[in-house]
Amino acid sequence: MERNLKELVSQMTLEEKAGMCSGLDFWHLKSVDRLGIPSVMVSDGPHGLRKQDDKADHLGINESIKAVCFPPAVLSACSFDRDLLRELGDTVGKEAQATDVSVVLGPAVNIKRSPLCGRNFEYYSEDPYLAGESAAAFIDGVQSHHVGTSIKHFAANNQELNRMSCSSEVDERTLREIYLPAFETAVKKSQPYTVMCSYNKINGTYASENPWLLTEVLRDEWGFEGYVMSDWGAVNERVPGLKAGLDLEMPASGGMTDREIVAAVQDGSLDESVLDQAVERILRITFTWLDNREKQNLTLEADHETARRIAEESMVLLKNENVLPLSSSENVVFIGGFAKKPRYQGGGSSHINSFRVDNALEAVKGIAEVSYAEGFSSSKDFYDEKLAAEAVEAAKNADKAVIFAGLPDSFESEGYDRSHMRLPECQDRLIREIAEVQPNTIVVLHNGSPVEMPWKDDVKGLLEAYLGGQAGGSAVVNILYGKVNPSGKLAETLSLKLSDNPSYLNFAEKEKVNYSEGVFVGYRYYDAKEMEVAFPFGHGLSYTTFKYSNLKLDRTEMTDQDTLTVSVDVTNTGDRAGKEVVQLYVSDLTGTVRRPVKELKGYEKVSLEPGETKTVTMTLDKRSFAWYNTDLHDWYASSGDYEILIGASSRDIRLKKIVHLVSTRLLPLHLTLNTPLGELIADDRTKEFGLFLKKKMDEFFSPVSSAVNLSDDESGEDPMGDAIVAATPVRNVVSFGLISKEDLVKKLKELSSK
Repeated sequence: MERNLKELVSQMTLEEKAGMCSGLDFWHLKSVDRLGIPSVMVSDGPHGLRKQDDKADHLGINESIKAVCFPPAVLSACSFDRDLLRELGDTVGKEAQATDVSVVLGPAVNIKRSPLCGRNFEYYSEDPYLAGESAAAFIDGVQSHHVGTSIKHFAANNQELNRMSCSSEVDERTLREIYLPAFETAVKKSQPYTVMCSYNKINGTYASENPWLLTEVLRDEWGFEGYVMSDWGAVNERVPGLKAGLDLEMPASGGMTDREIVAAVQDGSLDESVLDQAVERILRITFTWLDNREKQNLTLEADHETARRIAEESMVLLKNENVLPLSSSENVVFIGGFAKKPRYQGGGSSHINSFRVDNALEAVKGIAEVSYAEGFSSSKDFYDEKLAAEAVEAAKNADKAVIFAGLPDSFESEGYDRSHMRLPECQDRLIREIAEVQPNTIVVLHNGSPVEMPWKDDVKGLLEAYLGGQAGGSAVVNILYGKVNPSGKLAETLSLKLSDNPSYLNFAEKEKVNYSEGVFVGYRYYDAKEMEVAFPFGHGLSYTTFKYSNLKLDRTEMTDQDTLTVSVDVTNTGDRAGKEVVQLYVSDLTGTVRRPVKELKGYEKVSLEPGETKTVTMTLDKRSFAWYNTDLHDWYASSGDYEILIGASSRDIRLKKIVHLVSTRLLPLHLTLNTPLGELIADDRTKEFGLFLKKKMDEFFSPVSSAVNLSDDESGEDPMGDAIVAATPVRNVVSFGLISKEDLVKKLKELSSK
């Protein structure tokens, strides 16, 4: 149906327009019945609908309707599978249509800066490329049903402590390279219907009233077409927020901020056209949903099976020393409270009221007979001597022991950050005790964020199940017994200990959080430091093996306006079908600016039968090679060599090739009297003049150099002298009387105009 929204807005009173810019209640937008504008509902739902009818709240305290809990982003991102995430979104979109939800509040794409962030289970990755690609796929799936998404939390929301008032102090390059790209990718590729601004300040300005963020970057630069809503309670000052680009305040304000908007229009401090534009944006999304309603039934059982399959495709086999898969003929004991009562989702606003939950003890029936010892509770940290002794004895008498460990609900949730990175002490202790008596010990982890694993070298098998959604128990059993070949890869680095993390000394500050690690987040930091980690980004094992070969680049030289096509053959060299995630990293060899050793710029998941070979193809463009230049306020790829790396993880690089790139853009020259002489010599535009000045310096100092014999090199080369000259500000040429200040200033000005 064609609608003239501008005409509709023009028929609204000032009060009605102001009212459209805040909620009716906790989950609904206001209506204007006389103009045929109904109230519509939004709901949490990154990994399942949390639709509340009565007693609504923001933190998941009160109950919502029965629904399907799919694997949260911490797990689904490990699938490295765009098609799977699109299917997840498609299923959520159908459920939203079936339950009259117009906008699903997700996905959440904030970067995992620290493993302590209490909300990490909702976020995809430490890597912005993976997070952006995952989000875009999910959004495509949901919005294929004309149900909106609200990508969140925009931006630099990386801790829960004082999240409503603290300021994330981040330099422009770091924002652009790490904390904004996931949003940018999703907006440009998939156009989420809405964007949710975060609570926090960014460099002193609240995200909810930041015109640079909400208008200049989001709309003018990236081309966002939908409306911006606040996180629940994130509005600081309503009128400045509206001016900055915040269209909708959620939840209801009791009419207070509506009156502020009306008063601002009436006294001339707010142009009414700004209000009209916000209302038009909101109505466009509302009517997109209303005009495309689908008749959908809730198919909870079928969706449960989808949740199981997503979990199976995403869980990560970290370690396997010939103990997996299990055989139904083996005497296996399951140990740990999580085997009977799994932790399958995080706490807070995304908490789903699951209509059923699988656990491993029930799921294993029909596959194998196993014994069970509780060992420890899944809900508290208490070492029970009796339970522990029973578990150790059971493990000793079994062929293999599978310990179901993890973080209790109280250890991580929205609203607060973790204080450490450890499992409950009772679990660490029992794992060590069992490993001492049972050489074939396997650990299955249920956690929303990384944990330290002091027993890692003492166990032979390790499955990272993360938070598996309501069907996670079945997924774990199917992987353990080889019904499913694991294919997940880590979407974050698992460090050996908390203090290894780059944000360790600058996390969870109360007022200002300094992102002093810059672009060196996650594997970017660990690789630059050549630091040992527990398991690297992108790591994940299979029950089969894969061989990489025949790496090809469609060109060996390119400009920054060209694209590069990369292809590689992958062969399943094992005896069972499996899936491999082929990862492409780019390494900048130009030395122009300090950059990470390598960065993920492509990936594809490929399914292979035993002996089968497939060719995987990926395409790179300028952004694949570029870094954000703060002089240009734009992306810049330096001229020089770049290495294309193909690997099974960030630290398992199988093949390499080099491509030479020529930049078509020149960096601006900012020449002053304090510019080092070496910078003049390094740039082709100023090289001739730089060498001229260097010659004068050499002639001036040569008698001194000869007298004190600065160089012991028989070749006559003087590296120390050259280094000193290269670092010398050009003003020193004036000081030594080698050129007049007037002539030097004139020449520098002339060169700067090139």
